[in-house]
Amino acid sequence: MPRFAANLSFLFQEYEFLGRFEAAAAAGFRGVEYVSPYEHPPEVIAQQLEAHQLEQVLFNLPAGDWAAHERGVAALPGREAEFEASVQQALQYARTLKCHQVHAMAGIAPDGSTPEACEAVYIRNLRHAAGILQPHGIRLLIEPINTRDMPGYFLNTSTQARRIIDAVGSDNLFLQMDLYHCQVMEGDLAERIKAHLDVIAHFQIAGNPGRHEPDIGEIHYPYLFDLIDELGYSGWIGCEYHPLNDTTSGLCRMRNLVLNR
Repeated sequence: MPRFAANLSFLFQEYEFLGRFEAAAAAGFRGVEYVSPYEHPPEVIAQQLEAHQLEQVLFNLPAGDWAAHERGVAALPGREAEFEASVQQALQYARTLKCHQVHAMAGIAPDGSTPEACEAVYIRNLRHAAGILQPHGIRLLIEPINTRDMPGYFLNTSTQARRIIDAVGSDNLFLQMDLYHCQVMEGDLAERIKAHLDVIAHFQIAGNPGRHEPDIGEIHYPYLFDLIDELGYSGWIGCEYHPLNDTTSGLCRMRNLVLNR
Protein backbone atom coordinates (compact mmCIF):
# COMPACT_ATOMS: atom_id res chain seq x y z
CA MET A 1 0.00 0.00 0.00
CA PRO A 2 1.50 3.37 -1.00
CA ARG A 3 2.23 5.94 1.70
CA PHE A 4 0.76 9.30 0.76
CA ALA A 5 2.13 12.66 1.92
CA ALA A 6 0.13 15.88 1.82
CA ASN A 7 1.77 18.68 -0.12
CA LEU A 8 0.92 21.68 2.04
CA SER A 9 1.76 24.14 -0.72
CA PHE A 10 -1.18 22.73 -2.70
CA LEU A 11 -3.65 21.18 -0.25
CA PHE A 12 -5.58 22.79 2.61
CA GLN A 13 -5.30 26.29 1.18
CA GLU A 14 -8.30 27.24 3.29
CA TYR A 15 -5.85 27.43 6.24
CA GLU A 16 -2.74 29.53 6.76
CA PHE A 17 0.46 27.53 6.41
CA LEU A 18 1.01 26.51 10.02
CA GLY A 19 -2.63 25.48 10.33
CA ARG A 20 -2.29 23.01 7.47
CA PHE A 21 -0.30 20.55 9.59
CA GLU A 22 -3.25 19.93 11.89
CA ALA A 23 -5.60 19.71 8.92
CA ALA A 24 -3.38 17.14 7.19
CA ALA A 25 -3.17 15.00 10.32
CA ALA A 26 -6.93 15.21 10.83
CA ALA A 27 -7.41 14.01 7.25
CA GLY A 28 -5.31 10.93 7.97
CA PHE A 29 -1.95 11.91 6.51
CA ARG A 30 1.21 10.86 8.35
CA GLY A 31 3.67 12.65 6.07
CA VAL A 32 3.89 16.19 4.69
CA GLU A 33 5.89 18.01 2.05
CA TYR A 34 5.85 21.52 0.63
CA VAL A 35 7.78 23.89 -1.61
CA SER A 36 9.39 26.13 1.00
CA PRO A 37 9.68 26.25 4.80
CA TYR A 38 11.90 29.32 4.94
CA GLU A 39 9.19 31.83 5.86
CA HIS A 40 9.11 30.25 9.34
CA PRO A 41 11.87 29.30 11.80
CA PRO A 42 12.59 25.57 11.64
CA GLU A 43 11.80 25.15 15.34
CA VAL A 44 8.25 26.46 14.78
CA ILE A 45 7.63 23.94 12.01
CA ALA A 46 9.18 21.16 14.10
CA GLN A 47 6.65 21.94 16.83
CA GLN A 48 3.81 21.42 14.35
CA LEU A 49 5.27 18.12 13.19
CA GLU A 50 5.64 16.85 16.72
CA ALA A 51 2.25 18.08 17.90
CA HIS A 52 0.46 16.29 15.07
CA GLN A 53 2.73 13.24 14.79
CA LEU A 54 3.73 13.99 11.22
CA GLU A 55 6.89 13.09 9.32
CA GLN A 56 8.59 15.74 7.21
CA VAL A 57 9.06 13.93 3.92
CA LEU A 58 10.48 16.53 1.54
CA PHE A 59 11.00 20.23 0.89
CA ASN A 60 12.95 22.31 -1.64
CA LEU A 61 16.20 24.17 -1.32
CA PRO A 62 15.73 27.96 -1.51
CA ALA A 63 14.75 28.71 -5.09
CA GLY A 64 16.00 32.25 -5.63
CA ASP A 65 13.56 35.13 -6.00
CA TRP A 66 10.23 33.31 -6.34
CA ALA A 67 8.25 36.54 -6.68
CA ALA A 68 10.42 37.43 -9.68
CA HIS A 69 9.58 34.04 -11.22
CA GLU A 70 12.87 32.40 -10.39
CA ARG A 71 12.50 28.65 -9.91
CA GLY A 72 15.81 27.49 -8.51
CA VAL A 73 19.44 28.35 -9.18
CA ALA A 74 21.20 24.96 -9.38
CA ALA A 75 21.72 25.13 -13.16
CA LEU A 76 22.27 28.88 -13.47
CA PRO A 77 25.79 30.04 -14.41
CA GLY A 78 27.12 32.72 -12.07
CA ARG A 79 24.86 31.72 -9.16
CA GLU A 80 27.13 29.04 -7.70
CA ALA A 81 27.81 30.89 -4.43
CA GLU A 82 24.10 31.42 -3.91
CA PHE A 83 23.43 27.75 -4.53
CA GLU A 84 26.08 26.73 -2.01
CA ALA A 85 24.47 29.01 0.60
CA SER A 86 21.08 27.49 -0.18
CA VAL A 87 22.43 24.01 0.52
CA GLN A 88 23.62 25.12 3.95
CA GLN A 89 20.27 26.72 4.76
CA ALA A 90 18.36 23.63 3.64
CA LEU A 91 20.69 21.45 5.70
CA GLN A 92 19.91 23.45 8.83
CA TYR A 93 16.16 23.04 8.25
CA ALA A 94 16.42 19.37 7.32
CA ARG A 95 18.31 18.51 10.49
CA THR A 96 15.83 20.37 12.70
CA LEU A 97 12.82 18.88 10.90
CA LYS A 98 14.37 15.37 10.75
CA CYS A 99 13.82 15.37 7.00
CA HIS A 100 15.88 12.91 4.97
CA GLN A 101 15.48 14.31 1.48
CA VAL A 102 15.53 17.73 -0.18
CA HIS A 103 14.89 18.83 -3.75
CA ALA A 104 17.17 21.20 -5.67
CA MET A 105 15.27 23.07 -8.36
CA ALA A 106 17.34 23.53 -11.51
CA GLY A 107 15.99 26.94 -12.46
CA ILE A 108 14.88 28.73 -15.59
CA ALA A 109 17.78 29.19 -17.96
CA PRO A 110 18.72 32.88 -18.21
CA ASP A 111 18.83 34.73 -21.52
CA GLY A 112 22.17 34.32 -23.22
CA SER A 113 23.06 31.06 -21.54
CA THR A 114 23.63 27.85 -23.44
CA PRO A 115 22.31 24.40 -22.51
CA GLU A 116 25.89 23.17 -22.31
CA ALA A 117 26.92 25.87 -19.83
CA CYS A 118 23.84 25.29 -17.68
CA GLU A 119 24.38 21.55 -17.62
CA ALA A 120 28.03 21.89 -16.63
CA VAL A 121 27.13 24.17 -13.70
CA TYR A 122 24.23 21.89 -12.75
CA ILE A 123 26.43 18.81 -12.59
CA ARG A 124 29.09 20.54 -10.50
CA ASN A 125 26.54 22.00 -8.10
CA LEU A 126 24.69 18.73 -7.65
CA ARG A 127 27.89 16.80 -7.04
CA HIS A 128 28.96 19.32 -4.41
CA ALA A 129 25.55 19.40 -2.68
CA ALA A 130 25.14 15.63 -2.66
CA GLY A 131 28.50 15.31 -0.94
CA ILE A 132 27.63 17.90 1.71
CA LEU A 133 24.28 16.29 2.53
CA GLN A 134 25.35 12.66 2.52
CA PRO A 135 27.12 12.55 5.92
CA HIS A 136 23.89 13.81 7.49
CA GLY A 137 21.77 11.06 5.94
CA ILE A 138 19.97 13.52 3.66
CA ARG A 139 19.34 12.61 0.03
CA LEU A 140 19.43 15.16 -2.77
CA LEU A 141 16.65 14.94 -5.36
CA ILE A 142 16.06 16.48 -8.78
CA GLU A 143 12.68 16.71 -10.50
CA PRO A 144 11.85 17.11 -14.19
CA ILE A 145 9.12 19.75 -14.67
CA ASN A 146 7.04 20.15 -17.80
CA THR A 147 7.52 23.11 -20.12
CA ARG A 148 3.80 23.89 -20.30
CA ASP A 149 3.54 24.76 -16.61
CA MET A 150 7.05 26.17 -16.29
CA PRO A 151 8.39 27.43 -19.63
CA GLY A 152 12.16 27.60 -19.81
CA TYR A 153 12.81 25.27 -16.88
CA PHE A 154 16.09 23.48 -17.45
CA LEU A 155 15.16 19.89 -16.45
CA ASN A 156 12.16 18.50 -18.32
CA THR A 157 12.24 14.71 -18.73
CA SER A 158 13.14 11.60 -16.79
CA THR A 159 15.57 10.69 -19.57
CA GLN A 160 17.42 13.98 -19.14
CA ALA A 161 17.38 13.62 -15.35
CA ARG A 162 18.83 10.11 -15.57
CA ARG A 163 21.62 11.39 -17.78
CA ILE A 164 22.39 14.14 -15.25
CA ILE A 165 22.36 11.68 -12.34
CA ASP A 166 24.76 9.39 -14.17
CA ALA A 167 27.04 12.31 -15.02
CA VAL A 168 27.15 13.51 -11.41
CA GLY A 169 28.20 10.02 -10.35
CA SER A 170 27.05 10.31 -6.72
CA ASP A 171 25.17 7.61 -4.85
CA ASN A 172 23.38 10.40 -2.97
CA LEU A 173 21.55 11.93 -5.94
CA PHE A 174 18.07 10.64 -6.78
CA LEU A 175 15.09 11.21 -9.03
CA GLN A 176 11.90 12.84 -7.79
CA MET A 177 9.37 11.53 -10.32
CA ASP A 178 6.23 13.62 -10.57
CA LEU A 179 3.95 11.46 -12.69
CA TYR A 180 1.89 14.45 -13.77
CA HIS A 181 4.93 16.21 -15.25
CA CYS A 182 6.13 12.95 -16.76
CA GLN A 183 2.78 12.35 -18.45
CA VAL A 184 2.81 15.81 -20.01
CA MET A 185 6.36 15.51 -21.32
CA GLU A 186 6.85 11.80 -22.03
CA GLY A 187 3.90 9.52 -21.27
CA ASP A 188 4.47 5.76 -21.13
CA LEU A 189 4.50 6.08 -17.34
CA ALA A 190 4.75 2.42 -16.42
CA GLU A 191 7.85 1.91 -18.53
CA ARG A 192 9.42 5.12 -17.23
CA ILE A 193 8.88 3.96 -13.65
CA LYS A 194 10.44 0.58 -14.35
CA ALA A 195 13.37 2.09 -16.21
CA HIS A 196 14.32 4.50 -13.42
CA LEU A 197 13.12 2.75 -10.27
CA ASP A 198 16.68 2.24 -9.04
CA VAL A 199 17.15 6.01 -8.69
CA ILE A 200 13.60 7.06 -7.77
CA ALA A 201 13.42 8.27 -4.17
CA HIS A 202 10.04 10.01 -4.29
CA PHE A 203 6.87 10.10 -6.39
CA GLN A 204 4.33 12.88 -6.77
CA ILE A 205 0.88 12.64 -8.33
CA ALA A 206 -1.86 14.75 -9.89
CA GLY A 207 -4.45 14.25 -12.59
CA ASN A 208 -3.86 15.35 -16.16
CA PRO A 209 -5.09 17.61 -17.67
CA GLY A 210 -5.66 20.28 -15.06
CA ARG A 211 -3.38 19.08 -12.24
CA HIS A 212 -6.37 18.30 -10.07
CA GLU A 213 -7.13 15.17 -8.01
CA PRO A 214 -5.53 11.97 -9.33
CA ASP A 215 -8.91 10.43 -10.17
CA ILE A 216 -9.60 13.23 -12.68
CA GLY A 217 -8.19 12.85 -16.18
CA GLU A 218 -6.33 10.38 -18.32
CA ILE A 219 -3.81 8.81 -15.91
CA HIS A 220 -4.96 5.45 -14.53
CA TYR A 221 -3.41 5.66 -11.09
CA PRO A 222 -4.83 2.39 -9.67
CA TYR A 223 -2.70 0.49 -12.18
CA LEU A 224 0.37 2.58 -11.36
CA PHE A 225 -0.11 2.17 -7.59
CA ASP A 226 -0.26 -1.60 -8.05
CA LEU A 227 2.86 -1.50 -10.22
CA ILE A 228 4.77 0.61 -7.69
CA ASP A 229 3.84 -1.87 -4.97
CA GLU A 230 4.85 -4.83 -7.11
CA LEU A 231 8.23 -3.26 -7.86
CA GLY A 232 8.93 -2.95 -4.13
CA TYR A 233 8.94 0.83 -3.79
CA SER A 234 8.62 1.70 -0.11
CA GLY A 235 8.96 5.49 -0.15
CA TRP A 236 6.37 8.23 -0.09
CA ILE A 237 3.99 9.49 -2.78
CA GLY A 238 3.35 13.22 -2.54
CA CYS A 239 -0.15 14.53 -3.29
CA GLU A 240 0.83 17.64 -5.22
CA TYR A 241 -2.35 18.73 -6.94
CA HIS A 242 -4.78 21.65 -6.98
CA PRO A 243 -8.09 20.53 -5.46
CA LEU A 244 -10.88 21.03 -7.96
CA ASN A 245 -13.15 22.27 -5.17
CA ASP A 246 -12.33 21.89 -1.48
CA THR A 247 -9.51 19.69 -0.22
CA THR A 248 -11.70 17.37 1.86
CA SER A 249 -14.09 16.28 -0.86
CA GLY A 250 -11.17 15.61 -3.15
CA LEU A 251 -9.55 13.45 -0.48
CA CYS A 252 -12.71 11.35 -0.24
CA ARG A 253 -12.36 10.54 -3.93
CA MET A 254 -8.64 9.91 -3.41
CA ARG A 255 -9.42 7.29 -0.75
CA ASN A 256 -11.85 5.59 -3.11
CA LEU A 257 -9.21 5.58 -5.81
CA VAL A 258 -6.75 3.78 -3.51
CA LEU A 259 -9.14 1.38 -1.81
CA ASN A 260 -11.03 0.31 -4.92
CA ARG A 261 -8.09 -0.40 -7.17
